[in-house]
Amino acid sequence: MRRAPAWPLLALLVLAAVFVWLTRPQPLRPSDLPVHKPDPANGELVFHAGGCASCHGERLEGGLELETPYGTFRMPNISPEAATGIGGWSTLEFVNAVVRGVAPDGRHYYPAFPYPSYARMALRDAIDLKAYIDTLEPVVASNGRHDLAFPWNIRRGVGLWKRRYVSPDPVFGTDATDAVVERGRYLVEGVGHCGECHTPRDGFGGLDTSRWLGGGPSPEGEGRVPNITPGAAELGSWSKRDIVYYLQSGFTPDFDTVGGSMVEVQENLSRLPADELAAIAAYLKAISPVAARGD
Repeated sequence: MRRAPAWPLLALLVLAAVFVWLTRPQPLRPSDLPVHKPDPANGELVFHAGGCASCHGERLEGGLELETPYGTFRMPNISPEAATGIGGWSTLEFVNAVVRGVAPDGRHYYPAFPYPSYARMALRDAIDLKAYIDTLEPVVASNGRHDLAFPWNIRRGVGLWKRRYVSPDPVFGTDATDAVVERGRYLVEGVGHCGECHTPRDGFGGLDTSRWLGGGPSPEGEGRVPNITPGAAELGSWSKRDIVYYLQSGFTPDFDTVGGSMVEVQENLSRLPADELAAIAAYLKAISPVAARGD
């Protein structure tokens, strides 16, 4: 009796090994962290700029359900409670979660957690953010698991997604000599993760950066998120001062008010110093305009 050829099995083993290698988590090492004394005051600024409470709740207890075309994501408890929150995490584990999307146990986080944007966050800011969260009240709250359809429920595959869509590089090239615009780029593209909602996504859920901040269907599946580039019908005519006033007060130049999910975003950003809001406005006026279109 002839033996079956071994090469199909060998090929499968090679493919499996390649998949495991390509999808492996790539966390930071202890030596990658800068020597830095944590600053909770700066961490509070990062906390509000990042809108942490918008998804995780005012007490950071989690529980919010995010309905998307890929399934339902349930927000975790990120209060400094040891058993059900993140109180038992080291600084390195926290920074890896925020900027690399890697859990303390080595699993990939799903990008409903906006680490593709946080990947552009300075490590010192991530360290300060943990220092601020550690000053808050611990809350005991266990939340359910995500409920995702195939193939999105294969968490290991997120490693391939990260290779395609996660990068610390800037999205829009700014004039590095303009410190105000550069600071705005950091806040918008990184900490503030504005592109996660205001940029349309492709079929794999990655941001279509060719239409950066050009608006599109809501990631939650209902309604639309507006274009916030200079090519927008409304925002394109706003001055930098108008943008700052909107972020501070929630009122547009024609005295309409902020609505929808932007309410919490505006409330968080209104806690930032005026010069930070001015930097955001300068960046939004400096980027390339994207023409409005229907999706």
